[in-house]
Amino acid sequence: MSLRILMTLDAVGGVWRYAVDLAATLADAGHEIVFAGFGPRPQPAQEEEARATARLEWSDAPLDWLASGPGDLEAAPRWLEELARRHAVDLIHLNQPAFAAGLRGGPPRVTVTHSCLATWFRTMEGGGVPDHLRWQVEATRAGFLNSDRVVAPSAAHAAMTADVYRLDDVAAVPNASRAPLVAPNDGNGQVVAAARWWDPAKNGQVLDAAAAVTAARVTMIGRAEGPDGQRFVPERVAAPIPLPHPETMERIAAASLFVSPSLYEPFGLATLEAARAGRPLLLADIPVYRQLWGTVARFFDPQDPRDLAQGIDALLRAPAERLARGAAAQRQALRYSLTDQAAAMTDIYQEVTASAAVNVTP
Repeated sequence: MSLRILMTLDAVGGVWRYAVDLAATLADAGHEIVFAGFGPRPQPAQEEEARATARLEWSDAPLDWLASGPGDLEAAPRWLEELARRHAVDLIHLNQPAFAAGLRGGPPRVTVTHSCLATWFRTMEGGGVPDHLRWQVEATRAGFLNSDRVVAPSAAHAAMTADVYRLDDVAAVPNASRAPLVAPNDGNGQVVAAARWWDPAKNGQVLDAAAAVTAARVTMIGRAEGPDGQRFVPERVAAPIPLPHPETMERIAAASLFVSPSLYEPFGLATLEAARAGRPLLLADIPVYRQLWGTVARFFDPQDPRDLAQGIDALLRAPAERLARGAAAQRQALRYSLTDQAAAMTDIYQEVTASAAVNVTP
């Protein structure tokens, strides 16, 4: 059964890539997508990409994690309800959980958590969220509780989300990618890493410190300044460079080694893209990466720059191992396909719409 789906997205981080790629695959399967965007407007190339797949609507409301208080979020649910009526959608897929909190009636809701303050602070600070941000956690919790199904991009993040928010069930549907498949090769001798470096969870400082120990050339791709004034300034590595997605993929595919030093990753889409490009993976030893890439990646202590530097040097000195790990990573990446992701999400969509139909009072 084909569905008309209202899907939220933003143009700031990985949610854009997730939503556009998933929507394109759903559209190929016969579903109709309407995008509902929040936050800073997309670049013209992004708009063109989105409109190639779906109708695109955009709100002036801020993103949930950039809002200054609960009042900033009040308009978003009303706008989503109006869009749902105008486009006669069968289901709302929310990629920002807090926006689900204020929805009343209407079609069923599936909410995907890509990250959140509560799990970020548990990982990064080992405790609770500061008092001035508690309202965001409560808005996220309310969004989860007002959803028909909650989904996370990995089993590890699903388990943490369920524990932190005391939820009975969080489904795990792995992310996927349309990034090009590239035959594993020796590369150009460089090390590449891609992330939103302004986020301390991406742990750019350990990569910067490792660069003082290794002679390898390290390139950091991504934004160093965040939308809320955050900033990462490396001391040894050249400043990170934000690039369009196609050029980012070209740089990754040309490198000899992909590194991710993240301390907190609900999934790690850049790592999947690097694996599809046949790059050997050198990853922080965190639960999500162990779960997704444990049989194919080499791991390091993300708190220890010397351990990272030693991993870089060892792999750059071992071309045969790099080729073997790159090929293994690519084989593993093929398990996280857009076809499987879209099929799993479609099963969830149809489950909640069928349940909603049964529960409608005649």
